[in-house]
Amino acid sequence: MKTEFSPTRLLVTGGAGFIGSCFIRHMLAKHSSLFIVNVDLLTYAGNIENLSDITHDQRYKFVQGDICDQALLRSVLEKHEIDTIVHFAAESHVDRSILKPESFVKTNVLGTFSLLEAAREYWLNHKGWDAKSCRFHHISTDEVYGSLQASDPAFLETTPYAPNSPYSASKAGSDHLVRAYFHTYGLPVTTSNCSNNYGPYQHQEKLIPTVIRSCKEEKSIPIYGNGSNIRDWLYVYDHCEAIDVILHNGRLGEVYNIGGDSELNNLELVKLICQQYDALFKPVKPSASLIQFVTDRAGHDWRYAINHNKITRELNWAPKMILSKGLLETIRFYL
Repeated sequence: MKTEFSPTRLLVTGGAGFIGSCFIRHMLAKHSSLFIVNVDLLTYAGNIENLSDITHDQRYKFVQGDICDQALLRSVLEKHEIDTIVHFAAESHVDRSILKPESFVKTNVLGTFSLLEAAREYWLNHKGWDAKSCRFHHISTDEVYGSLQASDPAFLETTPYAPNSPYSASKAGSDHLVRAYFHTYGLPVTTSNCSNNYGPYQHQEKLIPTVIRSCKEEKSIPIYGNGSNIRDWLYVYDHCEAIDVILHNGRLGEVYNIGGDSELNNLELVKLICQQYDALFKPVKPSASLIQFVTDRAGHDWRYAINHNKITRELNWAPKMILSKGLLETIRFYL
């Protein structure tokens, strides 16, 4: 069912993180009458300085808190009369999920459950709202679909789930909960599964910021295995625009895959970043000489690829940023 919807009072979870902070900035710039509450626990991945430029905007409020705290969520929903939730908050680093899976299950599964319950209680039971009055959008990942071989077609929304890491398994669990709340309770939800994001404000432990920092400090650039793992790279503001479009015009209960049309293996990506860095700063020796192959990650998925035909066909969205240009802008941001 497709329903046009216009958010007015928006709760963003995990809004101090990479994609969440960019999304808040995008929405405030594009929708002048929108009010946004950002709930973030400020773990290692959240940085309130990501939004320092909008701190004094009267349309924005920050609340530090845990999405597993249903009382807090209910209070925020009621106090600010929230009609829209965009749920970014998640533990998302695969390496960390291998070392400490418990926190991923707690945040990604139980946290999503807590948020769904708070929304159901406030919107459906307390306010008596229907799909014309409220919306819950859940941010997921292409990693729930598992891994592809070179000749496999890109992931579709109908691709069976086959998560291979504690991170992707916990995200798959949260996706299923969101689906269940739509079919069981009629909670008006949409979900999007995106490919690897890059751009400004990304946490320093992720691949692209790590490469840029290594080039600057002339330290070794670690690449798992032989660098043949392939990812589809999506510029973060293209992703934000896609979420915006889904919120306003997406079909309820549907999943939309969001990709960047930029498949590249890790070694090719790192070499491209090194090439762009060297063109800008002309170091004494080529930055690519810093590349060092390290022991591969356990259960490392080989290839991800997104088919975004559905969102392009239904909602007229397609990625705009060319990878080479987006990487150049990202390098300049970090340096």
